[in-house]
Amino acid sequence: MRLVVLGLSLSSSWGNGHATTFRALLKAFAARGHDILFLERDVPWYAANRDVTDPDYCVLRYYANLAGLEEWREVIAEADAVIVGSYVPDGVAVGRFVQENARGVTAFYDIDTPVTLAKLARGDFEYLSPEIIPGYDVYLSFTGGPTLRHIEREFGSPAARALYCSVDPEAYPPLDVPKTWDLSYLGTYSPDRQPTLERLLIEPARAMPDRRFVVAGPQYPDGIDWPANVERIEHLPPAEHPGFYSASLYTLNVTRADMISAGWSPSVRLFEAAASAVPIVSDRWEGLDSLFAPGREIVLADTSDDVVRLLSDTDAAQASAMGNAARARVLHGHTAADRAAELEASLEEALAAARPQLVNAE
Repeated sequence: MRLVVLGLSLSSSWGNGHATTFRALLKAFAARGHDILFLERDVPWYAANRDVTDPDYCVLRYYANLAGLEEWREVIAEADAVIVGSYVPDGVAVGRFVQENARGVTAFYDIDTPVTLAKLARGDFEYLSPEIIPGYDVYLSFTGGPTLRHIEREFGSPAARALYCSVDPEAYPPLDVPKTWDLSYLGTYSPDRQPTLERLLIEPARAMPDRRFVVAGPQYPDGIDWPANVERIEHLPPAEHPGFYSASLYTLNVTRADMISAGWSPSVRLFEAAASAVPIVSDRWEGLDSLFAPGREIVLADTSDDVVRLLSDTDAAQASAMGNAARARVLHGHTAADRAAELEASLEEALAAARPQLVNAE
């Protein structure tokens, strides 16, 4: 299959989870024998922070603006499938360009589905608008569950299919390193995640001054009152993620409000941490128990006291057993190879549905 992907970023993981998601997925998709071209908008904040420039699993090229896509018009037209990702700059116009020119299957890959739907509900069409959704042959969604039927019923998508994030287990191995922190968190600042981070990490840090905590990620405001025992790391490149997780006794998963409301929205960090065999402390949302078994493969916490009790009452052996159980679950259903097979099946399904129309059009 000849696949063209127009995504937010492949070259830079700075301030976004899209790059690591695309890297794992496309590497596994290429391993299935497919040819891939990734087109990325050349923007200064990613250009200044690129950590992948020449991937060996796809061709990576940049375009400066919408007019720059003209150079790729024929390639897009001849591709078997073209995917446009969420948060692509001028995404509505990019989507129209793809739908007008592609002769193969077109797909929208929403790595932010609940956020996208909330934006649509308030008339914010930053990268997707209701009128172009029916023009995509398949809507690939970061969120599963009831949301898929909602996308089909309310927006006229011909086919909404779950395509959760995943992890490349080779890139996220458990490492035998000393435990530096009792509880870690890796994530870009988000206003709707911050109250949970306060409740499940910052308040426990204040209550346990003898324990060590860390928050890694950019864009946190200067005014946050970090306890003295909370280390801050501004940016952690993906290559350093496994070491970061492995140095954590536990790591924290914090979910955005829109994703909690929708449920069935696992973040890429959830799978990466589990692949690294670090036990995860998470907030609650519908569908999480279908991915990891609470109490055995993941810890669900509601209050700061829950976290304090966890760190006080469990030992390293118990934590290690939970981390290993979570890794086993990821290796049997949530790897990039699993998602690549699912992507291939969804695109082939759409191709099969489109063939009669293409024949009739000819």
